[in-house]
Amino acid sequence: MLAVKGSITARIYTLLVFLQGALIVTGGAVRVTGSGLGCPTWPECTPGSYTPVPNQAEGQLHAWIEFGNRLLTFVLLVTALAVFIISVRATKLAPAKNRTRFLALLQILGILGQGVLGGITVLTDLHPLPVAGHLILSIFLVSGAISLRNEVIGIEKEIPSGLIKFLLPIYIWLTLAVIIIGTIVTGSGPHAGDEQAQRFGIDARVISWLHADFVIALLILSALMYLIATQNGLKLLSRRIGFFLLIATGQGSIGYIQYFTGLPEVLVAAHLLGATLVWGSAWSLIKMANSGYRLQRLTS
Repeated sequence: MLAVKGSITARIYTLLVFLQGALIVTGGAVRVTGSGLGCPTWPECTPGSYTPVPNQAEGQLHAWIEFGNRLLTFVLLVTALAVFIISVRATKLAPAKNRTRFLALLQILGILGQGVLGGITVLTDLHPLPVAGHLILSIFLVSGAISLRNEVIGIEKEIPSGLIKFLLPIYIWLTLAVIIIGTIVTGSGPHAGDEQAQRFGIDARVISWLHADFVIALLILSALMYLIATQNGLKLLSRRIGFFLLIATGQGSIGYIQYFTGLPEVLVAAHLLGATLVWGSAWSLIKMANSGYRLQRLTS
């Protein structure tokens, strides 16, 4: 019975990670389809209605794309509440019950913060600063969801030492910098979510070059870490770094292709998905290298 509960619990915590990542992707769909103001008010979609209405001036497609993103946030909140309840009711937890409860509570608070930030985004007519903040907050929530899942169902660990231990913090901060600069690129480019939305006013080409430079630096650092891990016999770590390199190289390729092809919507959406996978992979690598609890599960 405990094994069944553990299996169900694992799926719920995994679902939370998936939904946090999915929110980034659907938010990108809102932006690349120009549906950022498909629901022009908040928390209502239109004055007097929380859902899109027939013959809406913004267009039915734009309205439902934006509303779908809002609806996913609601589903995410329900999932986070379920995770919090499971965490609170747990009788056996590793490494500490209070830490897991705290991580679960942060998920709820972060999702509520996303709702407030979404309202600010709409009320400021898609100003690029809250739009960028939306993505960055989602990135941190993905991190928290991954950490929470690891606390509950356990992860294999391989603790490095020496040079690679020194490089790991640089690696994760560099990954975060790549994503933050990417939000500035987005806030300076054409896919604002609405044709009339304000931009950062930064030369899109210059900031794109800077973004590319950081990506190249990250790839070089990751390749160096892979060689060191392989040389030192860190099989699990080298496998994880190799997986990250594969995703990051694909993401970089998409970035270059979309830059030279005029930012087609489908590639912009793929790039957002890639950014989510890159960060999720990087954070999982850091958690595996610095902590982890082999074969430990939440039971009740």
